[in-house]
Amino acid sequence: MTAVAIPAAQPKRVDVTRPRWVRPALAVLLAGTAVLYVVDLSASGWANAFYSAAAQAGAQSWKAWFFGSSDAANGITVDKTPAALWVMGLATRLFGVNAWSVLVPQALMGVGSTYLLYATVRRTSGAAAGLLAGTVLSLTPAAALIFRFNNPDALLVLLLITAAHATVRAIEKASPKWLALAGVAVGFGFLAKMLQAFLVLPALGLAYLIAAPTPISKRLLHLAGALGAVIVSAGWYLAAVALWPAADRPYIGGSQDNSLLGLTFGYNGFGRITGDETGSVGGGRGGGWGTTGLFRLFGSEMAGGIAWLLPAALLALGAGLWFTRRAPRTDRSRAALVIWGGWLLVTAIVFSYMGGIIHPYYTVALAPAVAALVGTAVVQLWRLRDDPAAAGALSGGLALTAVTSYVLLMAEPSWQPWLAPAILVAGLSAAVAVFFVNQLGRTAARGLAVLGLVTLLAASGAYTIATAATPHGGAIPSAGPSTGRGFGGGGFGGGGRGGGMAGGLFGTVTPGPNLTALLQVPGHTWTAATVGSNNAAGYQLASNLPVLAVGGFNGTDPYPTLAQFQQYVHDGQIHYFLGDGLMMQGSSGSDDAQQIATWVADHFRATTVDGVTVYDLTN
Repeated sequence: MTAVAIPAAQPKRVDVTRPRWVRPALAVLLAGTAVLYVVDLSASGWANAFYSAAAQAGAQSWKAWFFGSSDAANGITVDKTPAALWVMGLATRLFGVNAWSVLVPQALMGVGSTYLLYATVRRTSGAAAGLLAGTVLSLTPAAALIFRFNNPDALLVLLLITAAHATVRAIEKASPKWLALAGVAVGFGFLAKMLQAFLVLPALGLAYLIAAPTPISKRLLHLAGALGAVIVSAGWYLAAVALWPAADRPYIGGSQDNSLLGLTFGYNGFGRITGDETGSVGGGRGGGWGTTGLFRLFGSEMAGGIAWLLPAALLALGAGLWFTRRAPRTDRSRAALVIWGGWLLVTAIVFSYMGGIIHPYYTVALAPAVAALVGTAVVQLWRLRDDPAAAGALSGGLALTAVTSYVLLMAEPSWQPWLAPAILVAGLSAAVAVFFVNQLGRTAARGLAVLGLVTLLAASGAYTIATAATPHGGAIPSAGPSTGRGFGGGGFGGGGRGGGMAGGLFGTVTPGPNLTALLQVPGHTWTAATVGSNNAAGYQLASNLPVLAVGGFNGTDPYPTLAQFQQYVHDGQIHYFLGDGLMMQGSSGSDDAQQIATWVADHFRATTVDGVTVYDLTN
């Protein structure tokens, strides 16, 4: 199921004129998406407190905003480039530091992504296909998860769809300006989530190289210019950080050498592929991040977010390539297949085989490609339903989706147990009927189309609604209801309440009232220090004062060194040290954090406040 074009002597642009019903339908889609992504958004509280604390720091210090510092005193940055934090930081400056101002930007990015995907698909396959693609994206559980959360993936998805849209526009008239804009979008995608943004480059470049209506020499020249745009739009920030005096900026979190280039190509780069990540929480090759292989995306860790329509999208790609096999080189339907199919295949293969850190929510990067392929295919194959091959592909896609939905829903038998058999029966029945649709009357055919669409989207849509209705917190959220079984859940290490318990590596807590009051005394560069960024984030958000994250996210970054920390204490820059934090969660990297915690315990008196061990470093 995918873009199907009747070969023509000359390439023809799909008619993008919109019937009168399109604008109201689009308005309903965008309004529904906004409701899905915004209603009860604050139920997740700070969501990922690691990024919320950095947004808070950015609201207090422009230097912290620029570098993506974890604290306003600019001790250490988060372990990503900061484009997503720039958006959140501006929102908190405008509307105050609260959960709503941190989370709403991502929800708006979700609405924008839905619209932009509609607009992109419409240019090659028509308004109906665009609307269906936008609907599929909105009803993808991983999308509902991320667009209601504050991880950088939301901005990444928006920018990558922007790049695909610009590439489609560039192919229409061989426009180097539109192609350069695609490069800029990918470059800023790098500033959101580093090398992951580059996974779409092969698909975008190949589509232009194949289909742009200009000689090959100009196509290559235009692609070189677009690559330059990628390098400039991503590289300016790398250069700025590299040239900035290290003593006058925060330590680059996640690196072992205080280098953004080291972070780019190491911990957040090729280390994610090979598993050899110094400082990784998994600790070396393999890292304990699940079994690699072709079926990884259908495993319990990944399936709930993305797998519902993934088989149908692959079938769509194959069918579309078959139906467009004799189309002219510049056929735009096939060019769209190359864009979305290449995006899907490259990203899926990397996710399936990468040996380093990977989390279930990463699968949101697959959602636009899946949505575009499925949306386009359903509409185009329906239009060609008199062709037995098209009817067979459409029927097969429905049957495959029904079976996939049944298998995934049965992984959580306690959640809506009636839904799995209902979708299986309805989907298989619709699949059989679709194969013989050319024998039905017009009214019956329309009714069958509605039944087919409902069964196509029912399981994914229900799971998406359950995801949106479930509060999510911590560093590793996952799609689905909080059943405690299968692949659903509200996230690992979610933001707990009350005092005493340290948040640990992936979660955070809100400190009790006595500890909060103790920390809310200004007069020091950092009101406290503690091991690990998530621990520091909880205390910082509660006190609204900088808290130094010793050792960065994992507690394994070599900042501060013991000598640096001792100097900070000597100079009166740190008031308290909060114990009970994580200690050396990775099996590699620096042990400075452990040395600091040991030195503090040996030289300062411990007291307990709201269940947390507190050392007053001024006594």
